[in-house]
Amino acid sequence: MEFRIEKDTMGEIKVPNEKYWGAQTERSHENFEIGVGLETMPSEVIRGFAYLKKACAIVNNKLGRLDDTRTKAIAQACDEVLEGKLEGNFPLVVWQTGSGTQSNMNVNEVVSNRAMEILGLDFRNKAALDVKDEKFVHPNDHVNKGQSSNDTYPTAMRIAFVLELQKQLFPAIDRLASTLEKKSKEFEKIVKIGRTHLQDATPLTLGQEFSGYAHMLRASANQVLAAMPFLEELAIGGTAVGTGLNSHPKFSEMVSDVLNDLTKTEFKFKSHPNKFHGLTSHDAEVFLSGALNGLAANLMKIANDIRWLASGPRCGIGELNIPENEPGSSIMPGKVNPTQCEAMTMVAAQVMGNHVTVSIAASQGNFELNVFKPVLTYNLLQSIRILSEVMVSFDKNCAYGITANEAKIDKLLHESLMLVTALNPHIGYANAAKIAKTAHHNGTTLREEAIKSGILTAEEFDAWVVPENMTAPKE
Repeated sequence: MEFRIEKDTMGEIKVPNEKYWGAQTERSHENFEIGVGLETMPSEVIRGFAYLKKACAIVNNKLGRLDDTRTKAIAQACDEVLEGKLEGNFPLVVWQTGSGTQSNMNVNEVVSNRAMEILGLDFRNKAALDVKDEKFVHPNDHVNKGQSSNDTYPTAMRIAFVLELQKQLFPAIDRLASTLEKKSKEFEKIVKIGRTHLQDATPLTLGQEFSGYAHMLRASANQVLAAMPFLEELAIGGTAVGTGLNSHPKFSEMVSDVLNDLTKTEFKFKSHPNKFHGLTSHDAEVFLSGALNGLAANLMKIANDIRWLASGPRCGIGELNIPENEPGSSIMPGKVNPTQCEAMTMVAAQVMGNHVTVSIAASQGNFELNVFKPVLTYNLLQSIRILSEVMVSFDKNCAYGITANEAKIDKLLHESLMLVTALNPHIGYANAAKIAKTAHHNGTTLREEAIKSGILTAEEFDAWVVPENMTAPKE
């Protein structure tokens, strides 16, 4: 491998010649060999930075702080990052400085070097370059102009959150919720026994049961939406400690407006009303993570219900049939397992763990800066991604193909002792309980013991105990 010599304020360092990054990136690459190849800074954050650096260049140009030549070159380099043309130039791991400074500089260096190359300069031979040349693009003086890592990283991460929620999570929730709503309609006339405390309860329809699942997801979507106004607030313009030193009074608002034009998101970025809050506290991210945690809890419940209701095929509850996607055992021939349910419950567990990490990370705002930003970002983006992907997978490979085992549902319904609840208004709770307990003790039916008790007639039992009439309140 060939190397070139790059310089920064700490001196010289060798950098792989084929890479666009510079000295500060290389120092971080060498000093933080933690999770290399596994836990690199998420590409979504790099894309957030690319949008931000382009917006900052455009605004600096409008404010007369950056010339047209450099602005166009920086903007083109940022576009190439967004298009994936510079992939492989962002090697830094999550486990770096807590402010994300090195990732900010990684982007600054890559953009500045590529911008110089676009302008016809050989950035690999820095010794031959004249820093006064109008084509020379400095990572700090030009790409990072009017900015600090302390305001760019929290801005880039929020751009990433908003875009990924819009692109992945909301469509995934809608897809699975829509399927469950269709199943609710399909199953609306199938009466089944309910269960509370894992014990038999009063009847409901299978459609009603599935309507609960669908509504959980719609509610979760609204809870995530409730976090969006806070995530739209951007720290850019606060620079080092929130005062805006070396920036411009109009910079934050103007950058937010340009970002809205560039990202074309349905949500609207805006300047954070208090940059001191924006740099040191990430309560909005905890709010978002809490909503994702709620979604994970709902998905855990849905997946567990479905795998229990589909348990069997002969010795379980067996009220549902789920798609058979792959062999379930290396030793038991013919076994098929609820693997999509298992995947969804594991994702839910991971998201719940991520929420703990996000909560702790957000609490580490000491004085003017939170220095747990990368790990907070990493966990939130993972939660968004795996929740989105597991819902799409579950919808495609499980929910869409669920059918009702109506024979088993009907058998269990009419064997249940809790149908006796329909007798409460007619014979009272105590008499109804006596009939149920006697039937359970004797292994007989409710009808048989009700008639034998002399408390009501066969005709009255048949008129009062009708499962189809027990799924909604009556006047």
